[in-house]
Amino acid sequence: MNISRDTLTYYIVLRRRATLYVVNLLIPSCFLITVDLFSFLLPPQNVDRSAFKMTLILGYTVFLLLMNDLLPVTGNTLPLINAFFSLCLALMVASLLETILIINIQCGSTHYGPLPSWAKALFLNYIAKLVRLSKKPSDQNCDPEGDQQSVSHRLETKRCDPAVETPPSEAAYKTPALLELKEISYELLSIRQQIDKHFKTDESAEEWMHLGQVIDRLLFCLYVVFLSVSFITILVFWIYWYKKNASLINKW
Repeated sequence: MNISRDTLTYYIVLRRRATLYVVNLLIPSCFLITVDLFSFLLPPQNVDRSAFKMTLILGYTVFLLLMNDLLPVTGNTLPLINAFFSLCLALMVASLLETILIINIQCGSTHYGPLPSWAKALFLNYIAKLVRLSKKPSDQNCDPEGDQQSVSHRLETKRCDPAVETPPSEAAYKTPALLELKEISYELLSIRQQIDKHFKTDESAEEWMHLGQVIDRLLFCLYVVFLSVSFITILVFWIYWYKKNASLINKW
C-alpha cells in the first residue's frame, strides 16, 4: 500500500536591526577617528601628541572589548562592521607611527648633520609649496661668511702690509696700546668665528624642523585622502549588501 506524504518547506529570513550597531558602535567609532584626525593640528614640538594618540588607541581598544558582545558572530564571511573597526584601529596606529617619526626628526635635529641637498630640493622647495607650507624668509640680510672673510682680509692686510699702517714710525707701531688692540681684534675675530659656527648649527636644526613640518603636513593630507576613500568604499559596500538583502527578502 502506498502512502503519500505532504512536505512543507519553511524559509526563514533573519535580518539584524542596523540601528543598534549604528548608535552603539559606528557613531562612537566615527567620533574617535575624528578626534584622531584633528590631533594632527597639535604641534608635536610643544605638545606631547604621541601620548594623546596612545591614550586614544587605548580607549578605542577598551571600547571594542566592551562592545564585543554586540558584534555579529563570525561565519564563513567577515562582517563588514568588523572590517570597519579593524580599519579604524589601523589608521590610529599609523597616525601614532607618523607622530613618532615627526618627533624624532624635530627633536633629534641637533644631533644630525646638514640636511642633504636632494632632501632640501625635494621637500623644502617642491613638496613645501605643494602642501602650502613654505619656509619664512630669514631675518639675517647679511652674509656672515662674507663679513668674516672681509674682516680677516683687512686684519691680515694691516698686519702684513706696513704701507697701510697709520703710525708713521716703527716705534709707534710697536706701542703697547696698539699691540693690545691688535690682540683684542684677533680675539674678537675668533669669537665671531665661533658665533658663525653656532649660527650654522642653528640653521641646520631649523631646516630639519622645517622638514618635519613638511612631512607632517604631507602625511596628514595622505591620511585624510585614505580615510575618505576607505569610508566611501565601506559605505558603497554596505549599500550594495543592503540592497541585495532587501531584494532577497522581497523575493521570498
